[in-house]
Amino acid sequence: MKSNVYTRTGDGGQTSLVGGRRVDKDCARLESYGTIDELNSHIGLLISLLHAEQQPDLHPDSALDLQVLQQVQNDLFVLGSYLATPLTTPLRPSSIVTEAMTLSLERHIDRTDVALPPLHAFVLPGGSMAGAQCHVCRTVCRRAERRILTLSRQADIDPRVVTYVNRLSDLLFVLARKININAQKDEIFWNNTCRNE
Repeated sequence: MKSNVYTRTGDGGQTSLVGGRRVDKDCARLESYGTIDELNSHIGLLISLLHAEQQPDLHPDSALDLQVLQQVQNDLFVLGSYLATPLTTPLRPSSIVTEAMTLSLERHIDRTDVALPPLHAFVLPGGSMAGAQCHVCRTVCRRAERRILTLSRQADIDPRVVTYVNRLSDLLFVLARKININAQKDEIFWNNTCRNE
């Protein structure tokens, strides 16, 4: 028998964490793993756009980008579960983010960045649909990092979680550049010329 999608238990503005503890839906813990969930959804849209836009004959390494992004989606689901589990809950793992996970991101950053032209100015978000969406993912990732840092002032959070999310935003930045270059979209740079009115 299927369970109901709606339970009515959250109608008063509270929800249950892993372990059953009730908390307000706008508390720091909810904000942190809710933003991770939002990021995961944005990455899902990015993957869909890449499938629609990719040209395998021109860019045979695009399959590797998709593989990395899908691994990131899995990582974020586990990370969200970690953030949803208070320290006092026996089910909470001592750590869910390993150095190997972050090193995997770093390897893909290095592999991607080495093929990109050097940067001499700030890049404005935009370009192809997938490139612009990758920039959206990057900014949501930065917000997730800020929400996790806020939570870390109230609860014990494995610092490797913050490191992973920080590195993920770096990956999304270089991927946005690569996606636009592969799509033959010129990068748009910030025009910081001062104008006197």
